[in-house]
Amino acid sequence: MNANPCCISCLLTKYEKQARPFPDDDTKRTYLNRLLKLLYEEGAVRSAPELSCRMDAIYRAYYPVLVDYEPIKHRYNQYMLSKETLVESRIHRDPDPLAACVRYVCAGNYIDFGANNVVDDRLLDQLLDKAAHETVDPTALAMLKQDLSDGKTLVYLTDNCGEIVMDKLFVRCIRAQYPHLDVTVIVRGGPALNDATMVDAEEVGMTAEARCMGNGAALPGTILSAVNTETLALLRRADVIIAKGQGNFESLFGEGLNPYFLFLCKCDLFVRRFGMEKYASVFAREDHITIHC
Repeated sequence: MNANPCCISCLLTKYEKQARPFPDDDTKRTYLNRLLKLLYEEGAVRSAPELSCRMDAIYRAYYPVLVDYEPIKHRYNQYMLSKETLVESRIHRDPDPLAACVRYVCAGNYIDFGANNVVDDRLLDQLLDKAAHETVDPTALAMLKQDLSDGKTLVYLTDNCGEIVMDKLFVRCIRAQYPHLDVTVIVRGGPALNDATMVDAEEVGMTAEARCMGNGAALPGTILSAVNTETLALLRRADVIIAKGQGNFESLFGEGLNPYFLFLCKCDLFVRRFGMEKYASVFAREDHITIHC
C-alpha cells in the first residue's frame, strides 16, 4: 500500500522535529532538502514503513540518534509479562478463548512509539481492562476458525515489543485448539523503532511457544521486496497469515497474500479509513476490508 498524503505529512513533521534541537541551520536545511527530495520522488510509490526507514537513514547521516529503544523495549516486555498470568486467566475463563485472544492482541497494539510517539501506561492499562468487553466481528472470527481448521501452516507476523506477550498467548491458544498446524512466528530482522526482534521473542518466551525467525529486514513493517527468501517463501505458501499492527497493514495490504489484520486505529488517518473511533480494534481478513479513504 503506497503512503497516504497524510502519512507523508506526518513523517515529514516527525523528522523535522527530530532535527529541531540542533543549532546549525545550514545542516538542517540540507537535511530537510534530502527528506523533501525523497518524498517527492518516492512518496507516491512506497509504503509509509519504507519511507520511514529511508528517512531514518537520512536523519542518521546528519544527526545522532536521540532515542535508544532497547531499554524501552525491555521495559514494556517486562511490563506485559507482569500482566501475562492475569490476562491468560481471563482468556481461559472466556466462553470463546480465541475471541478473547483477538481482543487482548489488539489492545496490546497500543504499544507503538512510531504512531503514538509517547505511550501512556494508564491508557494501556485501560485498553487491557476494556478488552474483555470489546466486540469481536463474528464473521471474521468464524472465517479465522475455519481457515485454522482447514489449513496446515500458519505464519504469524508480530509487530511491537510488549504486545508480543499478547501474541504469545494467542499463538499458545491457537496451537492448543489446532494442534495440527505448523506455526512460524516472524519478527523484524533488526532494530526498527520499538518493533519486536528475536531478542524480544526470546525475552518474553515466544521462542518456547513456536518456531521463531527474523524476516531479514530492519523495517517497521513486512515489505515483501525487502524480507529474506525464507520469509517470502513461508508467506507465499502459508495457508493462514495473521499480521499484527498498522505497519504490517500498510506494507502488506494489496500484496496478494490475504492476511488477517489485527491492530488498533491509533492515528486520524486510520480512524477515517475504517470509520471507527480512535483506539478501536480492527480484525478482518483482507478480502473483507473496506477502506473509506
